Amino acid sequence: MIRRFALILCLGFVAASTARAGEGIDTAAFFSSTLTGLDGRKIAMQQFRGRPLVVNFWARWCGPCREEIPELVKLSAEQAVDGIEVIGVAIEESDKLEAVRDFARAYDMGYPVVLAANDGIPLMKALGNPQAGLPFTVYIGRDGEPLGSKMGVVRRADLEASAQALLK
Repeated sequence: MIRRFALILCLGFVAASTARAGEGIDTAAFFSSTLTGLDGRKIAMQQFRGRPLVVNFWARWCGPCREEIPELVKLSAEQAVDGIEVIGVAIEESDKLEAVRDFARAYDMGYPVVLAANDGIPLMKALGNPQAGLPFTVYIGRDGEPLGSKMGVVRRADLEASAQALLK
């Protein structure tokens, strides 16, 4: 059900939108979440508090998500020294863990990837994505405050601008 719902929204978005300065983003929902890592263990998102974050919601079957992942991989590699952490949140059903793990390996996703399963859509909504469309990216500062979000494919220019804001 999650896949069918999000797929419709993924394919239905023609234009991307960007939220200004964290408008309508509840980062407390993110930090209070516990999601599943690719090893099957639970990971508390609280452990990422205090770091500048790029939180990207995606799915294997979402074409625009596949398009942006190489740029997120580059950002993660380039900005790791500055402390920016990219987190990939897969909007997949819990029985798809192995498929998500294989996908992450195939795309060289060297950053933390977690499976949201049934928590994914409510989490996206809490983070300012009421339609729960994909791909969706949220930028969170070291202080835990939202700096903004983007519905749709993040491009190199988007990531460079977000990195500058995250490092201020």
